[in-house]
Amino acid sequence: MGVENEENKEKETASGDKDSTSQQDCASINDVSVEISTVDRALQKLYRRNRRHRRNNTPNKLKQLWLRLLNIPHIAIIIAAVLFVVVIIIWSLLWVFIFCRESNSGAYFAGIFRVADEEFIPEYRQVESDEFASMAHKIEHVVNCVYKQSSMSSLYKQAVISDLSNNNKGGVLVHFWMVFVVPHLKTPAVCEECVWAIFRDSVYTSLQNRSSVGFLLGLPVDLDSILINAVQRSDYTSNTAGSQCIEKLYANLPGIRIPLNVFSSWGGVSCHVKLTAGPGFLIRLTVFSFVIEPTDCVNDGLVVYDALLPMRGRILLRLCEPNFRGDFEAISEESCLSHIGIDSHPDFSGDLYSPFYPSLLPPQCFCSWTFQTSSSALGVALHFKKYVLNIKDIKACDQGWWKINEVIYCGTYIDHSTVFRISSPRAEVEFRCSSRTSLQPFEASYTSYNISQPCPESHFLCSTGLCVEKVRRCDGLDDCQDESDEIFCSRPPINCASSSSSFLHPLFVCNGERDCSNGIDETNCTQETTCSSISFQCTSGSCILKKNAKCDGVFDCGDQSDEMKCDCGNPSPIKKETSSERIVGGVNSVEGEWPWQVSLLFSGNMYCGASVVSSDWIVSAAHCFSKDRLSDPRLWRAHLGMLSQGSPKHEAEIQRIVVHEYYNAFTFDYDIALLQLKKPWPPTLSALIKPVCLPPPSHTVTDSHPCWVTGWGYRSEEDKVLPTVLLKARVFIQSQTDCKKSYSLASPRMLCAGVSSGEQDACRGDSGGPLSCQEPGGGRWFLIGIVSWGLGCGRPNLPGVYTRVSKFTSWIYRHIS
Repeated sequence: MGVENEENKEKETASGDKDSTSQQDCASINDVSVEISTVDRALQKLYRRNRRHRRNNTPNKLKQLWLRLLNIPHIAIIIAAVLFVVVIIIWSLLWVFIFCRESNSGAYFAGIFRVADEEFIPEYRQVESDEFASMAHKIEHVVNCVYKQSSMSSLYKQAVISDLSNNNKGGVLVHFWMVFVVPHLKTPAVCEECVWAIFRDSVYTSLQNRSSVGFLLGLPVDLDSILINAVQRSDYTSNTAGSQCIEKLYANLPGIRIPLNVFSSWGGVSCHVKLTAGPGFLIRLTVFSFVIEPTDCVNDGLVVYDALLPMRGRILLRLCEPNFRGDFEAISEESCLSHIGIDSHPDFSGDLYSPFYPSLLPPQCFCSWTFQTSSSALGVALHFKKYVLNIKDIKACDQGWWKINEVIYCGTYIDHSTVFRISSPRAEVEFRCSSRTSLQPFEASYTSYNISQPCPESHFLCSTGLCVEKVRRCDGLDDCQDESDEIFCSRPPINCASSSSSFLHPLFVCNGERDCSNGIDETNCTQETTCSSISFQCTSGSCILKKNAKCDGVFDCGDQSDEMKCDCGNPSPIKKETSSERIVGGVNSVEGEWPWQVSLLFSGNMYCGASVVSSDWIVSAAHCFSKDRLSDPRLWRAHLGMLSQGSPKHEAEIQRIVVHEYYNAFTFDYDIALLQLKKPWPPTLSALIKPVCLPPPSHTVTDSHPCWVTGWGYRSEEDKVLPTVLLKARVFIQSQTDCKKSYSLASPRMLCAGVSSGEQDACRGDSGGPLSCQEPGGGRWFLIGIVSWGLGCGRPNLPGVYTRVSKFTSWIYRHIS
């Protein structure tokens, strides 16, 4: 047909005749043919002409062509054409490399769940095996169907099965990735909770007979095992096929230690070592050497997960050392059952240890002890080191679940010893691990005690269970380690008649105030004394009577260490006209008035406050970073030297977040955290950014110390708009007795400050910010408190509760030195 048509067209063209029935179809073809033919003839004529006159006319032709090109209209056309081509190229490059990439981004999630009623076979450990491929394909198909039928189907891209493993509950653990392609405008639609809810609800609707196992399109899935976390793109790319930074190790025989070495020289990527063991065994990872270097703890650190993917919800341990050497082995679950008889002899005692001691506690463990004393008059006393038991309330036990004679208790880590007494000659004690992370091991000793008289007659029974001499009650020293011997004490008398300060109560001696008219209480303050929490300790180790010797401009210590590191707490405010509008009892600050004040932004939004304590460290409240996602330093920014929100003099990325190891999210005890800046502020900003002084443990604050709380928090409980200018409010520190009257949960690591009317107070948004107090006479400013918690904002007789910084000075210096 094609050849025949070509012949007909040529005939029609040669003869000039046109068939009326096919005129329309042929016309266009003939036009093209003619145009091509005409061009061919023209080219042939030009070629012959140029060949005849090449030698004589070539220079003239080139000259004429050049003259024509130099014609102004031609130049304009050429320039316009060139510019047009350049614009097209640039626009194409921008579209490919910027606009296309900006218009869409990937959202990545790591997940884990247990497929019940499925027998695990060894071949599942090998990604290359046909058995793994078959099971992975089946699961991927199910997950794909779930999300392609959901409200997020237009954003969902794929699921990838990473690993199949076993656990001690039977079935198969599935570790998988999910990828979404999300326009930036729709990024909030792919939230972690949304992705998890779709998966969970697909299983939840099929639960039957109070079982936790439902069906995901016919696949039996344990609802309680589902966990989905948002992850970084680098986590996904470094774990998927083709990555050169994955190593899989398997401990197939118990007791065989397999060497494990990890080095930061692997390169600036996240490398993953996947450790597995056989059914019925646990993995013990032993780290026996570190190479400790100053490093970025985001990119160079060791994180141990109770999973084969990097999932926040399964973090067991986090270390900030890039290199380590160690080994791992498979171990059997420890049998922790004991029957213990306790002798009535007063010197008799025994030791009690946590499971796998001295190893860290695993996420799941169980121990049981049965105690029997020799007499019905004797009970069992458990002496814990840095651990305390409290009766369980409606909250879960995060640091150990205990059942003692059918009563449930929660364990909590603290920084002092306690005694737990069981008023029964027979005690059945059970302990279960109840934390997602690997906690420190605990140890205790056990003895018998007289149920009718726990402490000797000459001793006082503390709330911690300790026994201290009655003469030590209300002496100004925290002998009970929870202040139970120092609260609810009447004000001691001032004995100023004597010529020696040794007869005065310790609270009045060398506290910086003249309590006696003859001044006897403020004499001989550099005299050495027994070291305690109310005496100042010099670097040499000796202690002096003067409590507030730090940075007061006077050399009190023999080694002059009390005046070292005193480049702090000395603001240089720039006086400007500001509004005096009353805001929750506060007024607007002026620039440079609080140079240690920091605003912390999470994902671009103001979240908490902080205080500068050194050139590259700031201090804040632990509760600002307690949730999984809030603990990622990459999502935080610090604004320093700022008076109005959005106008920082220096913006710094966060390199490391150190939350106190004993922080309790329920009681807010140990509510303190340190943040390391990636780089310090430039010296040119030293007038607007300065550290605040840290108080020594002996530091005392009296009514003569002006104290102010600062921050960009809300003006009231009902307020919906944050202020732009840094606010300050004058508050007064209360006695610990009054603080305990307002809040029974207030611990020795807390203090209360405010006014009785409640009109001057911190509020939401001020958390982590400073409570600063100035030494009398215009001295230096010290960081006395960190905004922590309270009941509402600005309520009468309900002061704000602050972290007492003097209890953590040594902890701070241990990390920032």
